[in-house]
Formats: sequence, C-alpha cells, structure tokens
Amino acid sequence: MAALLQSIINIVYKVLTAMPIRFRTARSSLFPLALFGAALMIPLGAAAETTSIRFQLDWRFEGPAAPFLMAAEKGYFAEEGLQVQIDSGSGSAGAVNRVASGAYEMGFGDLNALVEFLAENPEGPGIKGVYIVYDGTPAAVFARKESGIESPADLAGKTIAAPAFDTGYRAWGIFAAANGLEADAVAWQNVDPALRETLLTRGDVDAITGFYFTSLLNLEERGMSEDELTIMPFPDYGVPLYGNAILVSDAFADANPEAVQGFLRAFNRALGETLADPEAAIEYVRNRDGLIDVEMETRRLKLALESVVDTPDAREYGVGGVDDERLSQAIQLVADAYDLPTLPSPDQVFDSRYLPPVEERMLLPEAE
Repeated sequence: MAALLQSIINIVYKVLTAMPIRFRTARSSLFPLALFGAALMIPLGAAAETTSIRFQLDWRFEGPAAPFLMAAEKGYFAEEGLQVQIDSGSGSAGAVNRVASGAYEMGFGDLNALVEFLAENPEGPGIKGVYIVYDGTPAAVFARKESGIESPADLAGKTIAAPAFDTGYRAWGIFAAANGLEADAVAWQNVDPALRETLLTRGDVDAITGFYFTSLLNLEERGMSEDELTIMPFPDYGVPLYGNAILVSDAFADANPEAVQGFLRAFNRALGETLADPEAAIEYVRNRDGLIDVEMETRRLKLALESVVDTPDAREYGVGGVDDERLSQAIQLVADAYDLPTLPSPDQVFDSRYLPPVEERMLLPEAE
C-alpha cells in the first residue's frame, strides 16, 4: 500500500511540476490537495480488492465457534483482504447443503456428512474439506452406570436414544464392529434432540449418543453428574472417523484460491490463540451473543479442544491436515455404515493445497 501511495505521489508531482511557471502559485496550492486526494484513493483501492465470504457454522454461537469469531473481530480475516460474514447454523447437513448450493462460499461441518453428500450427489456441485478442526469425531455413548453398563459389551440388549441424524446413531455400526458387537445388538429410539438427555436422566433409556461436549453439559444441566455416567467417546473405542472441517465450494476455491488460503491462515492464527487461552477466546462468543452462559460455554470450548482438537495425531503432524490412509479408511467405513450409493475418492473429500505450512500448524505440544 505504501508503494502504491508513493507511485501516486510521484505521478501527481510530475504533472504539477510540468505546469508552466506562471501557474506556480496555483501549483503550490494544488499540491497538498492532490496528496490528500491520493491518500483517499488508497482505502478505495484496498476495498476494491476485498473478497467477501459468507461462512456457515454448523450450530449456534457456542464455545467451539470462538476461533472463527475471534478471527473476524480481531481483524485477522481483514488483514487477509477478506470480508467474512459468519452465520449460525442448524446442523452439519445444513452447512454442507448451503455451501454446495452456493448460498455460502464456506462453512463448518462434519466431514462424514460431506462424504454422504458427495456419495449421493456424484454429479452435483463440488465441495471439499480444506482444514480439519476436529481431528476425531465428537460422537460418544453416554450410559447410566446403574444400568450395569461399563463397557461396549454391556450395551447388548439395552435401549439407546438419539435423533436419526445424530452421527453416533448413523455411525453405530462402525462403533459396534470395532468393539465386537452386532449392529442389531441394541434397540434404538429415534427421539427429538431436546428430549435425548432428559430420557437418560429419567431412566427411560439405558444410553444415548451425542457430541461429547454437548450431551455431557446437557446431562449435567439436568442434574446427572459425570460420576453417574459411563462415557465412551468413539475415537477412544476404535472409530477412526474425522469430525468437523472447514468446507469450501469448488467453484469459489477455483476462482479465489488466495482467499481460501487467507481464510485458513487467519483461522489457524485464531485457533492457536484459542488453544493458549480459552477463557479469553470465549469473550468473542459473548460479544456476538450476549446471552450465552459464559461459564458453560468456556467449559464446552475446553471440552472440545481437549477431546477432538488436541489429539496425538494433531500433536505429531500439526492441526488441519489428514492422514491419507486414515481418510480412505474413514470414507469406506462411512459408505458401508450409511449404505451409500457411491464411494467418493479422498481427493473429492479433502484438499490440502490451501493449508498453511505445517510448521505454522504445529499449535500443540509435541506428543510424548
């Protein structure tokens, strides 16, 4: 920008000095005005180069949204020449569909929902993951200890409740196979999300599935302590699925590769600060939604960071990327569990070209 200003000044100076000597007085008075006009041109030029991005979250403005909101409020996106509009969402499937439809250029959603969309729309609009935020799926089983459930084997013959779209429900076959259970070893109740945790606290069902950092807080809010629960996070029980990723439409990425790279750099920067100080990061969520319970959302953010962001793989290889072999395995597992009509390729699902350099993504202490 400084170079651009200097160029404009030089041009103005040459024009004014080329004026006949008899106009010297006018030239002297015009020079400051010309410089002022040149200065005004700079922000106008910068604004013309700004790229607008509509970004769809997977859910409400809760703790895990902190790094996105921080990057916006602290100007990290703006420094990359981006004007980012961040909207709350209503689930990963909705985020995937809205990005694919072109209503949003980028979004945040479950990579497994993306696999499902691509399998069911092989000729449809392209959409890819470009930054893995949740290195493992947040899906978990929550069971009442008083039901005699201490391990996956104890779930046989029990009743589990979840909404039909819940990742734990959809991927149950993967969890069951990894733990020596038949997929039909349990009875499922398809329930409204608002009733899921209530059914477990009342003892109407033996277990539920849900996101670890959502269902645990909901259960505690309803009077059920962690000591009363057996919690089985899918990643800890042999399920290698990835969780949520930053998504982008192929059309936008192809037309604006530098904007996608800039978005990921800004987010990566904010994620590092969020990992270092979650309490400070949650303030950006409160600034967006002043009605949040700060204590609860701080805990939700910490649970998310500890369970699915700070993982052994992320410590060893850096956040954001994928292991090619694991990604291929995860796609196949989802295709089998969801009974998908086609099998997307890893290149269709994830594109690492836009990621910041790996040394910039080493945001966590080295694995011991």
